[in-house]
Amino acid sequence: MSTVLVIGAGGVGSVAVHKMAMNPDVFSQITLASRRRSKCDAIAASVKQRTGVDVRTAELDADDVAATTALIEEVKPGLVVNLALPYQDLAIMDACLKAGANYLDTANYEPRDEAKFEYSWQWAYQDRFKDAGLMAVLGCGFDPGATSVFATYVRKHLLDRIDTLDILDCNGGDHGHPFATNFNPEINLREVTAPSRHWENGQWVEGPALAHKQAFDFAEVGVRNMYLMYHEELESLAKFYPEIKRIRFWMTFGDSYLKHLEVLGNVGMTRIDPVKFQGVEIIPLQFLKALLPEPSTLGAVTRGKTNIGVIATGQKDGAQKTVYVYNVCDHEEAYAETGNQAVSYTTGVPAMIGASLMLTGAWKGAGVFNMEQLDPDPFMALMNSQGLPWKVETLAAPLAF
Repeated sequence: MSTVLVIGAGGVGSVAVHKMAMNPDVFSQITLASRRRSKCDAIAASVKQRTGVDVRTAELDADDVAATTALIEEVKPGLVVNLALPYQDLAIMDACLKAGANYLDTANYEPRDEAKFEYSWQWAYQDRFKDAGLMAVLGCGFDPGATSVFATYVRKHLLDRIDTLDILDCNGGDHGHPFATNFNPEINLREVTAPSRHWENGQWVEGPALAHKQAFDFAEVGVRNMYLMYHEELESLAKFYPEIKRIRFWMTFGDSYLKHLEVLGNVGMTRIDPVKFQGVEIIPLQFLKALLPEPSTLGAVTRGKTNIGVIATGQKDGAQKTVYVYNVCDHEEAYAETGNQAVSYTTGVPAMIGASLMLTGAWKGAGVFNMEQLDPDPFMALMNSQGLPWKVETLAAPLAF
């Protein structure tokens, strides 16, 4: 049994802590910290009501390396699970190095003043973590996270070689709002409005945001339009699987969401550079975030399911083969279990699983690791037992698009 410090009290943090409390054989003591302790206390009260487990709480500015170091030294966790904003990754990694703690996150670093998320800043920590004998695991959510594990599982068990890989992310849920985001609006809108980019024949191919659309029939959801876009696991998959000739990421969006996004972009509300308003500098996207529904409030009103998986085409025993590995998650079932909708659930549960594997020693090492570098089998087994069961289908032919 081990002590864990979780930083971040949004929907993902809530799911992760609830699920940790449901696995007391691994997580003996849980501390949850955030800028607003009241949010931590509310999650702790929910955990106590649902599981009977006491969660400790703390107030923390995760941008403050000294304060984070002091909290780690006070809690003495076997692992720090970073579920805060991607802007804070490096500060928390610095604190882990100072305090001698292992580290796990779900999203790679992104500067506040530029919509550019990539692993280079965190990969640069490799020698520091290795020399300290500490382990840092990056991107342990669903995408990135489980999707990379799916690809690794495919390569280990289902295909001798992967030639093409498509990651498909469908949220078929309906929350009844004309426009809202299912996770932090600031991060969500920065991702969606970025140019598309995919890996093909050893190089990146870029295009306009949301310009390439395809329809796909998702199991238990139905036909949805999905759009080609960039997502961070493409970078690590391209690095660790150079054999793959093409890697793409697709995400579904409804017409109402895209209409609102276009209008907001046209009037400048998705800008991340400061503007003057009545003598005060504001960031339009941050102001928009304050106007939109808080993602953690959407769980009670969201109906439908998510379907996230990978389609891989390659060679098996000398013949071409296409396999589809995916998970379907029900928004209402996720809410009933943890008080959060499925988008938070599908990220928070993998974070708990990865933390469990690190604390039990199933995953161990010194340095900075991406999900593709780790054994997929124990992760896949825990997905089945912890609420994210997966399926494998053999498709008759590769995707036509």
